[in-house]
Amino acid sequence: MHIDLPEKRYYGIGEVAKAFDVNASLIRFWEKEFDALKPKKNAKGNRKFTPEDIKNLKLIFHLVKERGFTLEGAKTHLKEEKKKTLTNFDIIDKLENIKSQLIRIKNQL
Repeated sequence: MHIDLPEKRYYGIGEVAKAFDVNASLIRFWEKEFDALKPKKNAKGNRKFTPEDIKNLKLIFHLVKERGFTLEGAKTHLKEEKKKTLTNFDIIDKLENIKSQLIRIKNQL
């Protein structure tokens, strides 16, 4: 899944939820369930996600929504095989970016 977010230091929970096409409540739930997600909170309690948080969220989204892992399965998979999962996920992400660029070039012709 290709996520289109502008280059920023912090992203609000609304724009992250819109980019992933999920409800903000799901992101808040995943924040409680997964230790890898640590968004910053301001004085009002608004969550601000860093690009590192977005990368972790992409990985969690890939495991849970695309590959069909349960939450417990995704947690154990991240703890036990994090390095292998990250390299596979990075390869998939790069290939999806290349695919989207090729489709964009094809449409311009």
